[in-house]
This record gives sequence, C-alpha cells and structure tokens, in this order.
Amino acid sequence: MMKQLFSSTLLGMIFLLICTSIYGQSSAPAQAPSGSSGPADIIAVLQKASKFTTFIGLLKSCQVDSLINTQLKKPGNGFTVFAPTDSAFSDLKTGTLNSFTDEQKAALTKFHIIPTFLTIAQFQTVSNPVHTSAGDDIPLNVIGNGTQVNMTTGLVNTTVDSTVYSDGQLAVYEIPQVLLSQGILSPQATAPAPVPRKPKKASPKSQAPSLSTTSPSVDSSGATGLPQYAPTLVSIGVGVIAALNFFLN
Repeated sequence: MMKQLFSSTLLGMIFLLICTSIYGQSSAPAQAPSGSSGPADIIAVLQKASKFTTFIGLLKSCQVDSLINTQLKKPGNGFTVFAPTDSAFSDLKTGTLNSFTDEQKAALTKFHIIPTFLTIAQFQTVSNPVHTSAGDDIPLNVIGNGTQVNMTTGLVNTTVDSTVYSDGQLAVYEIPQVLLSQGILSPQATAPAPVPRKPKKASPKSQAPSLSTTSPSVDSSGATGLPQYAPTLVSIGVGVIAALNFFLN
C-alpha cells in the first residue's frame, strides 16, 4: 500500500515539473538582440552638442526634422547636415531671419542638407554644384582635400569646423557661418511669370513628407505556443514515469 502511494505521488510530482518547465519556456517573451539600436534622431544629435538652438528651431518649424528622421528609418537612405552654430546666426544682420517668409526659412534650412551621407574624405570627389534638399536652383559648391572642406554659395565662403556626428547614415558637420544664397534672399527675382494652364486632374500633393504606414515586422517565434522541443520533453517524461513504475512495482 505504501509503495503504491509513494509511486503515485512521485509520478504526479514528475509530471507537474515537466508541465511547469514547458509552460515557462513557451510563455517567455522574445528578447531584442543585445546592443541593437534605431537610427539617429537629428534633433537629439544637435541638442547633445548644446550650440545649435536656432538651427534646431528652424528644423522643427519647417518640419524638416521629421522628414530626415522618417527617411533615416528606411534602408539605404542617408543625410549630410551642415549645422550653423548659434554664434553663426548671431552674426547675421539684425532682423534677417525674422524678415524671412516661411518659404524662405524652409529653403534656408534645406539648403544646409545634402540628401546623401558624405564623409569628409568623400567631399574630394563630389560633383559641383552639390545637390541639396533645397533643389538645384540654389547652387552650393563644396571642395575638400581629404581633411578640410570649403564651401561657397556666391554670398558666403566658409569651412567645416568639426564633425558633430557620423554613423555611416547621418553626418552632421559644424559650420561657423549660415549658408545664405541669393536664391534664398530673393527667390522670385529670376522666376518667370506663371503661365495660366488648363485645369488638370487633381493629383496627390508631394510637398509634405509622406510617412510609411507599413508596420514593422515582429519576430514572434518563441513568443507564443509550445517550443519545438516540447514533444521531446514530454517523451522523456513518459519514459521516466514508465521506468519508475516498473521498478516500484
């Protein structure tokens, strides 16, 4: 009688331990790979340097920061940003920035951005004028010798003072002057008068940056259900129970 009671109790305990082990392993959440991180945030990069407050304000007011951060989330995209310091903006003629329209502020901000990642060494081989996010109508010429980068807009000649940030996708360079250009100061000076056109079918506007609506894929393996080795554990448990039952009886 005692042998049968001991056998039943032992078998029950073994079965409980096996079930608990399987449940604990199957319900554990999937862990993100250690050391993984998302793309850089342009505002966070500039704020860390603590001397680009005015430029940060322009990026935010023109929503260029959102455009950059959104594009950086997509594979293969990159940006080079020439960031004027607060001292550079202070050196402008009093009231210059306040006199700009929203369109001029947006053009000025985008003129400091190249829609591709460039290292200091790569400026030796770029084709001039460099294509900026402001468009080809506002030329920027950049010349590098491997260690120094000089640039001219026709109104401003300046150099890159230092590298603020570079990660292979986003490069931020400090410059001591604001890149003013005649195309920004008087954008309508050379623009021809608009020619009336026949009404066209409405098409989606492309001025505002589009946001991807695709949800990020999530690796759910191991997050729900039983692990692949659960049948093996059950088989081992059954074998142990059978062996114990044989020896105890």
